[in-house]
Amino acid sequence: MRTPRIAIIGAGISGICMGVALQRAGFTDFVIYEKADDFGGTWRDNTYPGLVCDVPSRYYQLTFAPNTQWRHLYSSGPDIQRYLLGVARAQGLHRWTRFGVEVTAATFDRARWQVSASDETAEDFDFVLCATGFLHHPSWPDIAGLDEFGGDVMHSARWRHDIELTGARVGVIGTGSTGTQLVGALAGNAAEVVVFQRTPQWILPTVNRKYTPLSKALYRRAPVLGVASYWFFRAAFAAASQGLVHPGRMRRFIQWVVEQHLRSVRDPELRRKLTPDYPAMCKRMVVSDSFYRAVQRPDVTVVTDGIDRVEKRGVVTVDGRLRELDVLVLATGFDSHAYMRPMAITGLGGHTLDQAWANGPRAHESVMIPEFPNLFMLIGPHSPVANHPLTAIAEAQTVRIVGWLRRWRAGEFETVAPTREATDRYNARMREAAPNTALASGCRSWYLGADGVPEVWPWSPHRYEKLIRSVPNPLDYHLMPCPAERK
Repeated sequence: MRTPRIAIIGAGISGICMGVALQRAGFTDFVIYEKADDFGGTWRDNTYPGLVCDVPSRYYQLTFAPNTQWRHLYSSGPDIQRYLLGVARAQGLHRWTRFGVEVTAATFDRARWQVSASDETAEDFDFVLCATGFLHHPSWPDIAGLDEFGGDVMHSARWRHDIELTGARVGVIGTGSTGTQLVGALAGNAAEVVVFQRTPQWILPTVNRKYTPLSKALYRRAPVLGVASYWFFRAAFAAASQGLVHPGRMRRFIQWVVEQHLRSVRDPELRRKLTPDYPAMCKRMVVSDSFYRAVQRPDVTVVTDGIDRVEKRGVVTVDGRLRELDVLVLATGFDSHAYMRPMAITGLGGHTLDQAWANGPRAHESVMIPEFPNLFMLIGPHSPVANHPLTAIAEAQTVRIVGWLRRWRAGEFETVAPTREATDRYNARMREAAPNTALASGCRSWYLGADGVPEVWPWSPHRYEKLIRSVPNPLDYHLMPCPAERK
């Protein structure tokens, strides 16, 4: 049997998952390229105060690496990063990983990929597996005068721990998941917190209880409890996902829950400011046990007037009012449509990724692109992201990728890529189903493409997992036969 040489780009959740899957399937000739200095991806990069995952800890983990010692129902960013580092260490992934090396280009030529990196190396591979994720390029807002601010400015994904926030006047731009967590953490620590809100969010209530020493001991001594917890949360998320993809009882129930939670804001005027004009689940649901309490503090102000400009002393809103600040935090999210870019990827006939995605990212079943043979993506376009754990999606996608690698090893083909017709049919079916989802119910979100149609999987996440774990339809792919001398 042949041995493929494989490049994995990225050492976050999906890169770790892919590396482990390759080892378990007997593929050992691979390299993991990581532009940073350690594993973890978004959990390595994001270190802002209050960072907590919005998926329960016992569900947000890799099934082959259960953790019996989670400290909270919803884990903090540092706890998840420690977990990922522990998985990578236990699986010995360091020996395959090149840290501090960023892939700058990948070019397909004569059945192989040439991968060029920032260390000026260029190597040939049979397969390229892009585990770059989609939340790694911070989105900086286009606000006039931002460079003129006299205090400190930082993006939430590039947190500066050298900036003292205690007793400072802090402005937070953005009220998505990150913004709400930041406000909850800063309120009571900073002298004043000013929240610049463009769009209010529906917020699901939660209680982030701490696991007791006794409960952790029980999970450690009876691992079956952890397995049961995983499947319990999986079932709960499956039920909740019905509200996202189908109008009906579950969607109405979730709407009722978030409206009742909003009633905890006592001041009618503040409650009006915080009330969205779109249905729940149109945007990614925010889960918080602290935001509504924080914004009702006397030292926290919610500003709904648009930002006109930033000047040396602070932020000026469109009503002409200046709010003086010492620190400005940009909780403005990421360029979620970048995926592997700015890496220059060139497929058959010199066809570039930028050309293929000129009208927005598109893929076949989220993992492959026409005219880019032997290139696979994890958490690629249309993956079921929403509030579903990326760990589960990454694991499912590794099954499909390993399946193709095994067939290559057995000499069944030299290169594989989806046909354009199959990819078009797949995307057309998703577009037809998109209007039924809550994501298409009338709001602006990063799930939408340039034409306003949601660009994510429009059915249940478990339906996607079933699809991607199944045997692919051979009629949907171009398979180049393997030369006799390479079998």
